[in-house]
Amino acid sequence: MKERYRILYKGGEGEITEKKSRFIASLRPVDSEEEAMAFIAEIRKKYWDARHHCSAFVIGEQNEVARCSDDGEPAQTAGRPMLDVLTGREIHNACAVVTRYFGGTLLGTGGLVRAYSGAVQAGLENCVVLEKCLAGRWKITVDYGSLGRLQYILAEAKIPVLESEYGEGVALTVLVPSDQTGSSEKKLIEGTNGRCKIEKLDFVYYGEDEGNIILL
Repeated sequence: MKERYRILYKGGEGEITEKKSRFIASLRPVDSEEEAMAFIAEIRKKYWDARHHCSAFVIGEQNEVARCSDDGEPAQTAGRPMLDVLTGREIHNACAVVTRYFGGTLLGTGGLVRAYSGAVQAGLENCVVLEKCLAGRWKITVDYGSLGRLQYILAEAKIPVLESEYGEGVALTVLVPSDQTGSSEKKLIEGTNGRCKIEKLDFVYYGEDEGNIILL
């Protein structure tokens, strides 16, 4: 499994105008080619009277599936530039559709490339993109006297705390990024003078949005 990669978490829309042609970008998270095709069909139905619905999508940790369509525009002027925006920003599991309402003036190949890529960039401004991180979910138990030191170590390493349980001792459920598991375990044991108990539960993916931890 890939330790870190960026995904489209929440979709959105954006619009630009070039020489009276409207370019409306719609983006949505997708996990399969079937979901992407269904989204493209949905946008076609929504903007049924538009001339073009160009699209691009990327799916998988390594972008194993990557497709694009010019939908009647000159070859390589729409779908490919849209796909280049997604891959250039290293975004995975995303589908973008740009709907064009023709304004009566031809833009030329360069103008089309700029318009379609610019529309996707405008749409991404209204989306939420998260870094999807692989982490070990650990349950760490300490006595109250060691709690402050434990919290300091976690904060210094930027290790998120999911849950806190208070009883005879304190149990914190945390997310340790997979590339920090070895060093973090050593720091926790040494930092608490061996007074913490670490239970390694499983591995999960998580992201952070405006300070909120989201399990993915």
